[in-house]
Amino acid sequence: MSIQIFGLPVSRGVAIGRAVLVASSRVDVPHVFIDPSLIESEVGRLLAARDAVTTEFEALKRDLPADAPAELAALLDVHLMLVQDEALVGASADWIRERHYNAEWAVSAQLEVLARQFDEMDDPYIRERKADLEQVVERLLRSLSKGKPSAVPDGGEHRDFGGDEPLVLVASDIAPADMLNFKRSVFKGFVTDVGGKTSHTAIVARSMDIPAVVGARQASHLIRSDDCIIIDGDAGLVIVDPSPIVLEEYRFRQRQSELERGRLARLRHTPAVTLDGERVELLANIEMPEDAPAALEAGAVGVGLFRSEFLFMNRGGNLPDEEEQYDAYRRAVESMKGLPVTIRTVDIGADKPLDGLSAAELRHESVLNPALGLRAIRWSLSEPSMFRRQLRALFRAATHGPVKILIPMLASQREISQTLEHIAHAKRQLADAGKPCGEVELGAMIEVPAAALTLPLFLKHFDFLSIGTNDLIQYTLAIDRADEAVAHLYDAWHPAVLQLVASTIARARAAGKGVSVCGEMAGDPAFTELLLSMGLRSFSMHPTQVASVKQRVLRADTRRLAPLLDEVLYSEDPEATCAELLAQQGGVVSPVARRA
Repeated sequence: MSIQIFGLPVSRGVAIGRAVLVASSRVDVPHVFIDPSLIESEVGRLLAARDAVTTEFEALKRDLPADAPAELAALLDVHLMLVQDEALVGASADWIRERHYNAEWAVSAQLEVLARQFDEMDDPYIRERKADLEQVVERLLRSLSKGKPSAVPDGGEHRDFGGDEPLVLVASDIAPADMLNFKRSVFKGFVTDVGGKTSHTAIVARSMDIPAVVGARQASHLIRSDDCIIIDGDAGLVIVDPSPIVLEEYRFRQRQSELERGRLARLRHTPAVTLDGERVELLANIEMPEDAPAALEAGAVGVGLFRSEFLFMNRGGNLPDEEEQYDAYRRAVESMKGLPVTIRTVDIGADKPLDGLSAAELRHESVLNPALGLRAIRWSLSEPSMFRRQLRALFRAATHGPVKILIPMLASQREISQTLEHIAHAKRQLADAGKPCGEVELGAMIEVPAAALTLPLFLKHFDFLSIGTNDLIQYTLAIDRADEAVAHLYDAWHPAVLQLVASTIARARAAGKGVSVCGEMAGDPAFTELLLSMGLRSFSMHPTQVASVKQRVLRADTRRLAPLLDEVLYSEDPEATCAELLAQQGGVVSPVARRA
């Protein structure tokens, strides 16, 4: 029977495919496709873990004191039976061989299958044995984590899963680091139970240009592995086991979307100039150096935001050294072929924790509100050797092309002064070591209301500003942007947010300083005309969004847009007002007016 699940639309388009489930676990589980040549060695890892856990249980049983309750020995017998059951380990090995999952992913996937079978049992005693199964799986996963993984990423281009149908990912949540593992793999869309529109998992999904729905609550429990599902990234809808008529309708929409993308692709080399001759800079946001060619291909005129924190994630707490960072930044700079590259210093924390790091404050589960904790520049200033190491790598990379350094989440004069001291110290270290040091422009992100309200401090010390609207919205409205429970309150159209953005742009321009928007608002065509009316002439977004925004820029006349600004900013409903005024200028009736 077909069912519909509603969530939040975070990446547009339609995906149709078979579901691949990523089960949640109390143990962090890496999700990696392995190379076919390593399948049997990966199965060997699994069997070795099974043997190790079996030995543990046997030792525990052997060492039981004479007066131990008989139930305890019986429980160990149950655990021994489960860990040796082919329904667990044998079926997990099948996941490795057939789907190319790494061992940890295979075990957690099979746990999901077996757990559902336990839930459907009529006998309450047997149903309760699911807890024993979960404990056994947790031991298996911990044993696997101690061994050296043989898994390596597999691009998945020639994979055969028993059919030609595309695959879509279904999970309770997906870590941003896992999203990077999946970035160049076989998935055509994804669904998660949790998350918000601007959680970093959603941001990476948009950079992958695949349809996605987050905050779908029980999706990972309602959807079974290999179910046929449709992801409607425009409506935030997931359809499980659709009827033939519905399936054909969505396939038609897929074809229409592909045609529209083809039309937009023709604009990629057209200069972004408004009807009245205002030149607009459309830049790209990237996560890794390998993303730079896609930015060029999309027609971006530079990188407006290189999120360097993705170099630090999914490494087991082993941070990249100066040479590794220098090499990554250099490759990004050289790949952009002389166009400017803006690199943000590490923005770890909130929904981007570092695994295996001793700083427990960075972990989701260790703090009451990670968004207000030790993150971004706060963490950098608390780890001066790490911060200077990154700064040195950035200055060295600047000898290979134009580099701008962007500092995230600054909020006070004290933080500004400390940051500038570290920068000066890093430059002295390079000079003392006889290493080259390039010239850079230094910028500050405006993403905390305190920064927007004390802008003269920032204009005094920095060459340019970049407005991070994702965090600016969450901090202005006191909403955790990764929490689906309050996602409906996250409002980029809130008058307070728009007024902070508009005043920042106006004051920066008045001071003769460059200003851009690098948050998700920049890549949303619904905001293009409004941001142009504020005086914004530099937008930074995911490469996949450049063409859509460019189309709006080419059709805009900033002389006609400017008078609309005050009316929108001080409206009770800025979104409706903006749509109405733009429709009047275009000579068409807006949906808002039609409803009225």
